[in-house]
Amino acid sequence: NRSSDLAVDILSKMPPDFDLEYIVEKFPVIYTESMNTVLRQELIRFNRLTSVVRSSLQNIQKAIKGVVLMSAELEDVFVSMLIGRVPAIWAKKSYPSLKPLGGYVSDLARLKFFQDWVNNGTPTVFWISGFYFTQSFLTGASQNYARKYTIPIDHLGFEFDVIRDDVEITEKPVDGVYVKGLFLDGARFDRDKMVIGESLPKALFDPLPIIWLKPGERAKFKPKATYSCPVYKTSARKGTLSTTGHSTNYVLSMDLPSDKEQSHWINRGVATLCQLDD
Repeated sequence: NRSSDLAVDILSKMPPDFDLEYIVEKFPVIYTESMNTVLRQELIRFNRLTSVVRSSLQNIQKAIKGVVLMSAELEDVFVSMLIGRVPAIWAKKSYPSLKPLGGYVSDLARLKFFQDWVNNGTPTVFWISGFYFTQSFLTGASQNYARKYTIPIDHLGFEFDVIRDDVEITEKPVDGVYVKGLFLDGARFDRDKMVIGESLPKALFDPLPIIWLKPGERAKFKPKATYSCPVYKTSARKGTLSTTGHSTNYVLSMDLPSDKEQSHWINRGVATLCQLDD
C-alpha cells in the first residue's frame, strides 16, 4: 500500500524528540543569553509538532492493517498523503508553510539545525528560516543587546549589513546576529554593487547573502539609501494577528541597500521570504 510505504518513509526521516531536561541543563535560563530561552521554546514547539506527525503516521499503519479504527482525522491524513498535501492535524501544530507534503517533509531539516545547535552550542550564523516563531528569535537578539548596554528594549531597532559572499564568517558578531536562508522575491541582490537590482530573466527568487542584524538605538540611526523590504514566512504575504500580538506571517521590515527610490521596488512588490513554496 502506497500510504503505508510513505508513512514508513517519513517515519524513518523523523529524528527522536528533543530531550528537554538535558537542554535545560546545558542551556540554562541566564540573564545575559536570551538565545537559551529562545532555543528551549522552539524545541517545545517542534516536539509538539513531531509527536503529532509521528503518532498519526503510526496510527495510519495500524489502521491500514485493521488494528485500530480509521477515524475521520486519520482518514484526512490518509487522503492528504495520497494527494501530497500536508494533513490538517499537522498544519494545526505547525509553523506556516505552503509546501506540498514532499517539500514539507524535506523542510523538517530545520530539526537538524536545532540538533546541531544543541550538540555544538549557539551557531555563528543562524538559519532564520528554520525558526518556528521567528519573532521570538529577533526579540532574543534585541534583549541580549538591551541587557548588555542597559537600554530599554523598546528604544531598539535593527540595522542590516549585507555580508559579501567572499567574506568568511568564523565567529559571532560582537553584537546582534548573523542570519541566512532568506530569498528576495521580485528582485535580486546585485553582488557587485551590493544593492538590490532587477531580477534576472526567468529567475523569480534570489537567495540573499548572509545578513548581520545589528541592534542599536533607533534614534541614533543615520538615514541611508535603502528599501524597507518586508520579510514574510511564506509567499502568502498575509497573516492574522496571533495572541502574542505578532502576525502569523509578517516578520519585520529589513532595510536593504538600494540605489533607486523606495517607490521603484514598492511598485514591483519586492519582498523577502523565509521559505519558498516547493
